[in-house]
Amino acid sequence: MGHPLWKNNEIRNQLKIITKEASPDMVLTNAYYLHSIFKKWMTGNIWIKGDRIVYAGKEMPKVASHTTVTDMAGKFIVPGYIEPHVHPYQLYNPHTFADFAIQRGTTSFLSDNLALFLALENKKAFSFLDELNKLPFSFYWWTRFDSQTELAHEDQLFTSKTVGEWLERPDVLLGGELTGWPKLLDGDDQMLYWIQKAKTHLKKIEGHFPGASEKTIARMKLLGADGDHESMTAEEVEMRLLHGYGVTLRYSSIRPDLPVLLEGIIERELNVFDKLMMTTDGSTPAFHLDGIMDLCIKIALEAGVPEIDAYMMASYNVARFYNVTSLHGVIATGRYANLNILDSTDNPVPSGVISKGVWMKRDGEKVQSLPPVDWSVMPDLELDFELSEDDFQFSMPFGLEMVNDVIIKPYSVNVDTHDGNLAKTHDESFLMLLDKHGKWRVNTLIKGFASEVSGFASSYSNTGDIVLIGKNRDDMWAAFNELKRIKGGIVLVEEGETVCTLPLPIGGTMSELPMEELIPQELELKEALKKRGYKHGDAVYTLLFLQATHLPYVRITQQGIYDVKNKKNLFPAFMR
Repeated sequence: MGHPLWKNNEIRNQLKIITKEASPDMVLTNAYYLHSIFKKWMTGNIWIKGDRIVYAGKEMPKVASHTTVTDMAGKFIVPGYIEPHVHPYQLYNPHTFADFAIQRGTTSFLSDNLALFLALENKKAFSFLDELNKLPFSFYWWTRFDSQTELAHEDQLFTSKTVGEWLERPDVLLGGELTGWPKLLDGDDQMLYWIQKAKTHLKKIEGHFPGASEKTIARMKLLGADGDHESMTAEEVEMRLLHGYGVTLRYSSIRPDLPVLLEGIIERELNVFDKLMMTTDGSTPAFHLDGIMDLCIKIALEAGVPEIDAYMMASYNVARFYNVTSLHGVIATGRYANLNILDSTDNPVPSGVISKGVWMKRDGEKVQSLPPVDWSVMPDLELDFELSEDDFQFSMPFGLEMVNDVIIKPYSVNVDTHDGNLAKTHDESFLMLLDKHGKWRVNTLIKGFASEVSGFASSYSNTGDIVLIGKNRDDMWAAFNELKRIKGGIVLVEEGETVCTLPLPIGGTMSELPMEELIPQELELKEALKKRGYKHGDAVYTLLFLQATHLPYVRITQQGIYDVKNKKNLFPAFMR
């Protein structure tokens, strides 16, 4: 990707600043800043015009009355942090998560497009992306090649036209993540065509290969994979590097692997930090109370990663891998003015943040929020149908048993399901996946979710369809009706009364609240579930991955109960 085409007159004005015929908007003097090319600290003055650094070096510009001059003596300036693997729909939305992240120094996202892709026609989605691009934050995207579930009409959504239009956008930097890679290995030429198309547009391909063998890693490299973020051991990191992958180390709410991975890398004396990146991989809201990329840098520093390498793993390394060093990751002429001002290099939480030339945080205080965006582009969740007693028939011979937050295996059902009420002496519950348009349903039992959740409804799911879980049919029904009333969210009902609600009014899947207000709601929900027997780490991820066919062993999908290993439906969805 090249420059975002500053207008000719803007570039001419920038040139005049260099020749001192004109003045910049902002100058940071006595700046002690990290230069990513030389990998060392330098002292100089940084000139900023609009959203762009027009000069960084020893010279001082012509200073006019409109120029603000700030002395940076005693501070350390590093490039704005880049999060290279964001799923910005984990109850929060891209805008609110960015507004939260920027205060911790993360000024750029590379984000998953799946929620927008499934909900919107491309024209509307692209208009929304264009609106985000106007903000003092850098949004980049990846485009999916599959839904990571079994949609009823996937071939009508993922077409050469729809996927190709995303690949043609300059703010789309990669294709993937390849959750559907087994299909690719089995000969899916459509996916291979999209990978080849991505390559012609100079995009990267991000894999999703947890636990993959060296043979699989090598085969996927031949098919076009460039990077992977699923290493769980230092051995897996080394194997991916051996085969030329860009490796992103993960520290997320369900896979906090980063400290162990770094320990192994250091013990092996691999000396490959310039080839590594880091990510929080779409963690749920409360996890980010401790930070985003600043947290990853802190962990790297504590693990013994050299100081400059730790900061570059969250900035320049990402920009270089994704071919955007002309804009990001370097404090030098021509780049976006994305700068983090640190009080000390051992604390990566900045006391000041400049993003696209705008002060967002100064002297440790938030001085500006991101301007609001118009979410009316997302269709409201309108559940314009009623449930009936026929919908609550659960007569499957087997159900879904949770091994952990996200791994599910089949089990034989032995409890009586006919009276619409299950005892709280065991951890089996009714489970229904319900089409948000009311056309179909899939009914079974789930074991291991909770022992005392009476009625639970969620429109937060992989596809935006409705998940109903509970011990009591009437409370599940009441939870659905409350979900319908609030037009999306997560609802917990007990004895006919709503005991906990987390509204998600943006398309039924995202909150409109700032992160600071959303986090208490999430914590309240998780505590309520924990009190009722949810024993795993993250219930939000459980809801998201109930349909996810990139995980073993069985899933509940729009097509029915799906056997992941054998790639077939075991029981079809019921038409209502």
